[in-house]
Amino acid sequence: MADKELKTSGHFIKQIIDKDVANGKHDGNVCTRFPPEPNGFLHIGHAKSICLNFGLVQAYEGGVCNLRFDDTNPEKEEQVYIDAIQDDVKWLGYQWNGPVRHASAYFDELYNYALELIRSGKAYVCSLSPEEARQSRGSLTEPGIDSPYRDRSVEENLDLLERMKNGEFPDGAHALRAKIDMASPNLNMRDPILYRIRNVEHHQTGNKWCIYPMYDFTHPISDALEGITHSLCTLEFEDHRPLYDWVLDNITISCHPQQIEFARLNLNYTVTSKRKLKKLVDDGVVAGWDDPRMPTIAGMRRRGFTPESIRNFCESVGITRSEGVVDVAMLEHAIRDDLNNRAPRAMCVLNPIKLTLRNYPEDKIESLEVPVHPQIEEMGKRAVYWSRNLLIDADDFAIEAPKKWKRLAPDFAVRLRGGYVVTCKEFVTNDEGEVIEVIAEFDPETLGKNPEGYKAKGVIHWVCQEKNTPVEVRLYDRLFNVPSPDGKGVEDFTQNINPESLTVLSGAVGEYSLSDKNSDLPYQFEREGYFYRDDKSESNGKLVFNRTVTLRDSWSKIEGK
Repeated sequence: MADKELKTSGHFIKQIIDKDVANGKHDGNVCTRFPPEPNGFLHIGHAKSICLNFGLVQAYEGGVCNLRFDDTNPEKEEQVYIDAIQDDVKWLGYQWNGPVRHASAYFDELYNYALELIRSGKAYVCSLSPEEARQSRGSLTEPGIDSPYRDRSVEENLDLLERMKNGEFPDGAHALRAKIDMASPNLNMRDPILYRIRNVEHHQTGNKWCIYPMYDFTHPISDALEGITHSLCTLEFEDHRPLYDWVLDNITISCHPQQIEFARLNLNYTVTSKRKLKKLVDDGVVAGWDDPRMPTIAGMRRRGFTPESIRNFCESVGITRSEGVVDVAMLEHAIRDDLNNRAPRAMCVLNPIKLTLRNYPEDKIESLEVPVHPQIEEMGKRAVYWSRNLLIDADDFAIEAPKKWKRLAPDFAVRLRGGYVVTCKEFVTNDEGEVIEVIAEFDPETLGKNPEGYKAKGVIHWVCQEKNTPVEVRLYDRLFNVPSPDGKGVEDFTQNINPESLTVLSGAVGEYSLSDKNSDLPYQFEREGYFYRDDKSESNGKLVFNRTVTLRDSWSKIEGK
């Protein structure tokens, strides 16, 4: 198909690939890669890249995506991160092409290409100290200064690189640099470092190497060795693209992938720097990388986010080259939208007080049948138990009812969700004046129908005191209380931690059906929000439920929107 006949749709990257496929570039093949560094857990920003790289190739026959770990900095890398990243990709619903790949598997080839660059006079061993090298690099307004070692002979450079590889020198004594242009307006092209000495054991290669290649050298060659056709990167790598192309143009390698940049995902009320997330973990601000307050995929998964909600969110954000900040409310909307139509319902009383029905038989326990989901009959029914002694939430009773109050108060009638209408007759307080018991009467003629002669004010949730499930409920909220917690001018981003990001309610009580976990989805605790059972936190047989998200956006009120 000729270019002028090509009709494309979708975001700009897909349009580029459509054109390449139509023109037979790369023989019509499409191969992308997701290349995370194994130095931390993946976060929501990585989810956008995962969905782009893995999701995009599904539109093309034979399209594949590789998973390759950029493991060139062993000092900060761990196997636990490698395992977690693989779990995250699978959980999001994607499968990589062939085996898991590692940049470290190409160390021999990378070293040989470094030798090739030396032999062609395009790389040299520099003996400036790291500080001296930084000073000689120049600035955006001043050109750099040539290293005094820039004109070493090929033989001397080959000898020094071999000795560097053999571990004869300490860290920082020498570095292999590309010989490009110290006056280039692009600082990345001012004789960038290709190899540095690191006398440290590697988690994949052991002690074989004492020198490790830099990302800008490793990345293009790894892409080319794997036959990547389109190397998709975030915009901060745009200035690195000339170096990406320079490396491939100056070695004997057949494949030349195309690097394409797109805008990264920036969320307000969120920090996505892995260095800063690691600080939160190391300082004990959160309980690990998978803490449900963390923006990591593992943390969101433990909090109750679904793969579908994250994929839908990433799709709604879109792929552009325009930097911007996405409102985290969009992410919260995505999970609400996903769960509203499929999450099973249950009742859970977070701050229970006793509700005694004085006209109900003392020894009777009644089983009532209510739908698992009010709009989806196929999800079936569940049993809730009714007795003389019930529990309601303390917030659902007022001694003096405010205007438009639709819950319980003296002489007020309300329906208990799925049960009967009850009318408050009196209440009991403790020495501090706190209500500890509400005494009411139920109307036996109101099960499944409206009462006659009076009007129920509203509907509240409840559980049976005799047959219920004691639970611990963890009310998770946004980890930071300002839109730009690590923005310009912020000296210590941890000062913006939301002190109410976690509230633990150890005395909550759920309906009896919660004791039998029958769903991998969060439940909608009626009138409270969506909650997900956290098996990892459970101990002594007591169930723990994490709040995934509230039923509606409470932060818009906080911000005065």
